[in-house]
Amino acid sequence: MRVIPFFYWTMAGKPGRQWRSMCRGLVLGTFLTSCTILLYCLSAPQSSSSHREVPVPFSCAHRPAQLRPKALANSSLQPTGQTCTPKVDIMFMKTHKTASSTLLNILFRFGEKHRLTFAFPNSRNDFFYPSLFQRSQVKDYRPGMCFNILCNHMRFNAAEVTRLLPGDTSYITILRDPAELFESSFHYFGRLVPFTWKISGDDKLAEFLREPRYYFDPDGFNAFYLKNLLFFDFGQDNTLERDDPRVEEGIRSITDRFQLVMLVEYFEESLILLKDALCWEMDDVLFFKLNARMGSTVSKLTPELRAKALEWNAVDWKLYRHFNQTFWKKVDAYGRRQMAEDVAELRRRNAEMASVCIEGGRAVEAGSIRETAMQPWQPIGEKSIMGYNLKKNVDKARRTLCRKMLTPELQYLTELGVNLWITKLWGRVRDIINW
Repeated sequence: MRVIPFFYWTMAGKPGRQWRSMCRGLVLGTFLTSCTILLYCLSAPQSSSSHREVPVPFSCAHRPAQLRPKALANSSLQPTGQTCTPKVDIMFMKTHKTASSTLLNILFRFGEKHRLTFAFPNSRNDFFYPSLFQRSQVKDYRPGMCFNILCNHMRFNAAEVTRLLPGDTSYITILRDPAELFESSFHYFGRLVPFTWKISGDDKLAEFLREPRYYFDPDGFNAFYLKNLLFFDFGQDNTLERDDPRVEEGIRSITDRFQLVMLVEYFEESLILLKDALCWEMDDVLFFKLNARMGSTVSKLTPELRAKALEWNAVDWKLYRHFNQTFWKKVDAYGRRQMAEDVAELRRRNAEMASVCIEGGRAVEAGSIRETAMQPWQPIGEKSIMGYNLKKNVDKARRTLCRKMLTPELQYLTELGVNLWITKLWGRVRDIINW
């Protein structure tokens, strides 16, 4: 949740709006935004430095009956004939605009199925991003508690995460081509970054990339969304130059911490590697793509704009190229032929579930989603994120699974017991702003 001053609404007001409506919206929006900021400040958690240190157990896995050891076949984990036990202590570093909501849905379903304990934020859907993660931000946190899964948006803070999670935790994350990520971030978050308001023309992204240093203010509100966002999410300085030695140090620290770094561009291959790394079953990684943009809002970067976007996000590009290499080394270790067979099986299973669960077999625009419970969160000022309609008369055996696979992130968090009152209040403010 990000709060912005309401005067933006007046700057971007629709032509022809009646003055009375503008004043009414201004008064209501300013009032609600002020209340939101006040409540946000009052709800900010205490620093975890006040907690007495209690060691976290090496493992918080309770090994339920459903998680029996399984035989390994064609796996990179151990020689064939060995067994592995499914891993349940997991830290998923949820980066922005990287299909991470789809992965979150997979983790929610797995954790709920096996009665695992999530480390959730309190009152909102992220850990007070963009501040660095603190243990005190975890709902009902007490030193020494056992948490199995940590997966909501945060700005990574290794020291605090390792003091929260058990020693046998598997650390995983996902990256995206920085040019495509920048375009997506500019579309989704651009209106929340005040220095973009002065950009003229119909194609604001192209104008920004023409001379980014003219527009960009590194100290500006929400500026991190528009430069090296991946590096920032990992708790690093996103304003560093590409050849700064601290960039290599940051990449090395990520390499040392994360056992698996997936790639959006090879999402299905990434899920097969995830299944392998965590000793899961194919059923555990079935998915429907969540938070997809409708085609009319997806910008096709020209080669020139792509080059400029990569130059502007040079640190992210360096990070991505490094983990692109490690990704394909893992694919080679798994076996290219076996990977192709498993990806084909995953696609077949997903297509089967889509035919069972989704009306029409595909995502629809926001206005065509019938159930409120199936409507995803939208960027401010438009409704470009697509969702699904659950097919009627789904057989009882699959109906629950279908609904869970289609449920957007915020609604699923609510079902799992997270009180999202700050996020919901901000949603009301957004409704006023878009009035």
